[in-house]
Amino acid sequence: MILPIYLYGQPVLRKEAEAADTENKEELKELVSNMWETLAKADGCGLAAPQVGKSLRVFIVDGTVVADVYDYLKDFKRTMINPEILEESEEKSTYSEGCLSVPGIYADVQRPKKITVRYLDENFEEKTEELDNFAARIVQHEYEHLTGHLFVDDIAPIRKKMITGKLQNITKGKTATRYKTK
Repeated sequence: MILPIYLYGQPVLRKEAEAADTENKEELKELVSNMWETLAKADGCGLAAPQVGKSLRVFIVDGTVVADVYDYLKDFKRTMINPEILEESEEKSTYSEGCLSVPGIYADVQRPKKITVRYLDENFEEKTEELDNFAARIVQHEYEHLTGHLFVDDIAPIRKKMITGKLQNITKGKTATRYKTK
C-alpha cells in the first residue's frame, strides 16, 4: 500500500524515533513492504518510517536508482531496522541533497565520507557494514530522520535564510509533489 509522505512541518519528523519492536515481525514486514512501494512511487533513494508517520527506527535505502551515475550502487538496496552508526570517518564530503519530506529544496550538506553501521535486515538478521561515498551519504541522511533531524538543519545559515520562505510554504501545504503527501 502506498503511504502518504509527511512533509516539513509535521511533528513526527522532529521526534526521536523509538526502537522498532522486533517481536512483532509481521507488522514490521508490512510496514517495510509499504515503505518500498511508497518509495518506488515517489522515485527517491531512501525513506524513513517517520516520513510515513511512524516514529520507529526503520528506514530503507535504494542506491539502484542512481546506479547510472554511481555504478557501485547497482546492488545497493537495504532495509535497516534499529540501525546504529558505530563509526564515522574524519574525512568529509559535500554533496547537494534533497528529501521527499522537503520537496523542491536542494542544498549542499557536508557529511562523513565513510561510516560503519549495524542494523537488522528485512530477515531480522544482524548486519554490520562499512559504507563509503554515496552509500554512506544515503544511510546518514535516512538515519538523521530517526533522530528528528532533517538535512536542512545541516546547511549553512545563509542558505537556510534563503530558503525560509520555501520551508514556510511547505509547512502551509503550498507545494506540489507527484506523490501522496500529508
